[in-house]
Amino acid sequence: MSSTEPSENMTPHVPEDYDTKISSVLPYYSCFHQETINLIRSLPDTPNVWMDTGCGTGSLVTKAIEQFPDTKFLMLDPSEGMLQQARDKLSSYTPRRIEFLRTSPTQGFSQELKEKPDVITAIQCHHYLSSENRTKAVKVCHELLKQDGIFITFENIRPLTEKGVDVGKRYWGEFQSTQSRSVEEIETHLKRFDTEYFPITVEEHLELLRKTGFKTVEIFWYSYMQAGFYCIK
Repeated sequence: MSSTEPSENMTPHVPEDYDTKISSVLPYYSCFHQETINLIRSLPDTPNVWMDTGCGTGSLVTKAIEQFPDTKFLMLDPSEGMLQQARDKLSSYTPRRIEFLRTSPTQGFSQELKEKPDVITAIQCHHYLSSENRTKAVKVCHELLKQDGIFITFENIRPLTEKGVDVGKRYWGEFQSTQSRSVEEIETHLKRFDTEYFPITVEEHLELLRKTGFKTVEIFWYSYMQAGFYCIK
């Protein structure tokens, strides 16, 4: 990421309680993972290869790996600190089950893969990008996937109107207040909107995913100011 795209998941010193903290910021964060797993479990075929880009500390794959015993997981993140926590979490699994890719943001990924993934997930990682780099990141995911493969992404989203943005921030802030976050912490977090992360509307997401070339593009989750999409190549 460029210097104009700051991101918490780029910091070299990742707090050990990162997963707890993010759950106090994002409503239903654990549901993003569980609904992703539920969707993939509903597919006709079990994935042979599942790539998780922006994998963070490995929370999604930690939940999924035992439910998909025949699937190999590929882990990618722009932060070495995040990847190290993921390695620690998943240290009991052999390279046959899990492979850590070279540190990279999605849009800059160039490592050659032995096999194209059947599934690529990107959970809460691309909304930090500029419009140009978000487009590049989605194109990379599309190109990496097998034909008929599925791309699943969750992102912060922008309401359709400026009034909606104001209401959405207040609504989101109220959730954070129930999680014992201080007024100052909430205000600091909400000020990151359009300064440290750059959300787009649901309509803009759908249009981007269609233009990238996905033949099926759907929204399957929406709550507060986050949404989940799945796309089939």
